[in-house]
Formats: sequence, structure tokens, C-alpha cells
Amino acid sequence: MSQIPLIDLKAQYRSIKSEIDTAIQTVLDDCMFVRGPHVAAFEREFADYCRLPHAVGVSSGTTALHLVFAALGLGPGDEVITVPNTFMATTETILQTGARPVFVDVDEETMNMNPEWLEAAITERTRAIVPVHLYGQIADMTSIMDIARAHRLPVVEDAAQAHGAEHDGIRAGHFGVAATFSFYPGKILGAYGDAGIVVTQDDDMDARLRLLCDHGTTDKENQLLPGFNYRLDGIQAAVLSVKLRHLDGWIERRRELAEHYRKLFAGANIVPPVERLGGRHVYTYYVIRVENRAGVRHALEQENISTQVHYPVPIHLQTAYENLGYQPGDFPAAERAAERILSLPLYPEMGNEQVEHVARAVLTAVE
Repeated sequence: MSQIPLIDLKAQYRSIKSEIDTAIQTVLDDCMFVRGPHVAAFEREFADYCRLPHAVGVSSGTTALHLVFAALGLGPGDEVITVPNTFMATTETILQTGARPVFVDVDEETMNMNPEWLEAAITERTRAIVPVHLYGQIADMTSIMDIARAHRLPVVEDAAQAHGAEHDGIRAGHFGVAATFSFYPGKILGAYGDAGIVVTQDDDMDARLRLLCDHGTTDKENQLLPGFNYRLDGIQAAVLSVKLRHLDGWIERRRELAEHYRKLFAGANIVPPVERLGGRHVYTYYVIRVENRAGVRHALEQENISTQVHYPVPIHLQTAYENLGYQPGDFPAAERAAERILSLPLYPEMGNEQVEHVARAVLTAVE
């Protein structure tokens, strides 16, 4: 069988080529390249998709996080609680405000924030809680929000991997004061470059985000406060508007493929993703856990099957965070997961026979 990539953006583009080409040409004809009507249209569309009143398009998922933290007024001496098994953007943007990230361990099954450890991490310096909806599944937001409300702390959802994910029919973005999404090309809703968005139910937060993301100005002449150049491009917005129309169909196909994997792995020495009761996991990544990961990856490579590890080194063990004082063993669930996780190919254009080929290769490797 030919190469099976982790994702196949070329196949996706071919499937919607005429729509994409028309959308991009419209922006070129309009010459509306920064903010403008295409961005405004996509903001409305994505807010409606999330069933929320506000969405602010920005230049990346990373700048989305930094924008929210700046809007909350985080600064030196403040602490923000999050998890160690995430992409570095979650924590580097906390540091960029002068605040300090504080970690709590994750649930063994879902690998999302474990609320049992959350309350003990709260101090008088805690200013926010940032759960990460890892791999496309919403964290236990019922428990997290109960704790946050008891301590009057804002919650920011890092939903970079959770476009369209739901828990009990509630979509990602509804739980916190704001939620951030990434549209990096490899995401299930991806731009053709970097892009991101912030969604919120709070009118005041929306106004502050819009002000900060465009140099702190309401026009080109009057700066109300120092801000950032975090604006979304018109071409990216037009591309995302096209793709958003297909997103629910893509998610359903991802879920079908994930279920196919699960049945094929039943009874094997493989831990497949666990979907929380009442959840709608969107499987941005299909992440299994195996004991001999290096051996399995090598075996799949020999079969022309691409894999990846999201993420091999927890944040608290990264060189950039040595000054926080964490040590190996501080977050055992996250560390155990990091040693075993392996992302397998999964994308809507993938055929069932390709899933079966990947599954056979994994099953042979773990025997």
C-alpha cells in the first residue's frame, strides 16, 4: 500500500478545490487582506457554530491565548493553573504576561486536567485556570467550573484541538470566560497558514479583545491603550469560511474512523482513546498508548505509515521551564502518558481499508 500520512491536506484541498479557489479569488478581487468583510463574516459564522455571541479572529492560536491573558490583566506575581501535557503555546503565553504557570496532573483515561488535583493547587496568587481540551475531547468542565466558581476564578478554555467538541450537547467555548482555538493547517478546521480565534459570551471581554488585538485602537488615529498586531488575514478567513461548512461532516467521518480503529484494537495490548460519557470527541488526533512505542513507530515506518507523538516531553520537564522547580515524578499520570502515546493517521478522506492496514501493522508490532 502507498504512503499513509498522518493527515492528508492535499486530499482535503482536492475535495473542495473549486470552493477554496473562488473564495481566495474573491479576496484578491476585493483587496481586503487584513480584517475587513471576510474576517467579519467568518467571525459571525464561527460564533454561530459555537452557539456563542462573540468571536474575535486573530493571527494564530498562540496569539489568541496571549490576547485573552492580556485582557484578563495577568502580570508578575500572578499564577495560572494548567496541565503539563500540552503544546508549549499554552504556557509560554502565560509567561509572556509575567505570570507563572502552575501545573496539575491529568486524568489517567482522558489525559485531560484532573479536577481532583485542582483545588489543592489554588493559592492567593491564582488568577485563572486553563484546562486544555486535549486531542479533541472536552475536559471535565462540570467539576472544573464548580471549583472555579467557588474560588471566583476565571476559566480560559484552551480549545485549540476541540473545534466542534461537545459535552452533554454543550460545545467547547461555553464554559469559561473565553475559549481559544487554533486554525493551524493541521487542525480539523485549518487555515492555509497561521490563524486563530477567541470566542466569548461576555460583551466586555469581546470589546477588550477587539481593542487589544488591533494596537489598542478603535480607528487608525486614536490609541486607547498599548495593544498588539494580532489581526486575522482576509484570505485565511475566506478559506476558513469554506471549510467551516464542511466541518460537521468531517467530524462525523473522523468519529466513524475512530470507532473502526477501536473495534479493530479490541482485546489487544493497546489503550485506545477513551470518550467521556456524554461527550462528542472530535479526534483531532487519534492517540493510542502502547508499551514499546519506539518499536511500534519503527514497524509502522517500514509499512509507509506516518505517526507522531503529541507530546513526548511534558512542559514541566522542558529546559525552558527549569526555573519553575518541577522534577520528574511530580505529575506521574502525564509523565506515564508521554512515554506511551502515539498518534495514528486519521483524516476524513481516509478509507476504511487504510485504517485496517494501519491497525494490522500496530497489532503485529505489539504482539
